[in-house]
Amino acid sequence: MTLDEQLTAIDLWRARDFPAGRVRSAMAESGPGFHIAALRTGPDLWDADPAEAAEVEEEFADGLTALVQALSLRWGPAEVVDLTAHLERQAQGLPVRPPLDTLCGYVPRMHGWRVRGRWIGVGVGQGGPELPCQLLVAVGEERVA
Repeated sequence: MTLDEQLTAIDLWRARDFPAGRVRSAMAESGPGFHIAALRTGPDLWDADPAEAAEVEEEFADGLTALVQALSLRWGPAEVVDLTAHLERQAQGLPVRPPLDTLCGYVPRMHGWRVRGRWIGVGVGQGGPELPCQLLVAVGEERVA
């Protein structure tokens, strides 16, 4: 997906209504007050050479930087949201509200903007070192982040 296609996808997710209950598909999860979607998913890294894995991670980081720059031109500087505390709470068995409960397992930090009553965040992460890198967008009610 090109940068322009990613921006279009973000606009579509931003305009979409939130469902009444949690709904999951292969590339997205939505629920009351939020959407999380993969803008790009890399290859599985189960048997990847460490140098190849590092190259994929760097490619995704570069893609995130370009996307953050493009969105910052639209909406101003991004707010960086560290999700580590949410992951620690989850690991301790403490409740973490949606969509942070899903995001913190994949993305260590999000770059976000508040736009017309919604919060839009983008980030790169993995569910584990052997799993594919993902470039994610999260859209939520302003209270989400």
